[in-house]
Amino acid sequence: MLKNQVAKWLYEVAHITGEFKLRSGQISNEYFDKYLFEADPALLIEIAKIMKPLIPENTEILAGLEMGGIPVATALSIESGINAAFVRKKAKEYGTCKLAEGSTVANKRVCVIEDVVTTGGQIAESVNELRQRGAIIDTVLCVVLRDDKAFKVLNAEGL
Repeated sequence: MLKNQVAKWLYEVAHITGEFKLRSGQISNEYFDKYLFEADPALLIEIAKIMKPLIPENTEILAGLEMGGIPVATALSIESGINAAFVRKKAKEYGTCKLAEGSTVANKRVCVIEDVVTTGGQIAESVNELRQRGAIIDTVLCVVLRDDKAFKVLNAEGL
């Protein structure tokens, strides 16, 4: 499918209106319910097909951010054959106490995967945590960018 066809499909499936408080604290009259497009396997695989060519050639790990980036990273992993890691918002405090589950990120070239981005704040936090664990990160891919201002936050982090 063409990118504009998939974008239209995503919009029809996941765009809802009303009054919504975003993670950033902003209030919006429109919202992209990521779980609606991530739960649709046909749509999710088409999204992965479009995103696959955007993955940098030297990527060793696709790191999906909790929670919405995880299904997207999984679909991209299946489509590309690149291993995935699943990144928590904070390391668990029991068991293995890991921040990233699945593939190891230390000393690996990691491409961070997110679903919907407004400010980029959570991405910056997660990237810094992953870098502290040895991940080499300079690229983030997302499905829906709500606000171009996120580029400023991400660029400041070398992303």
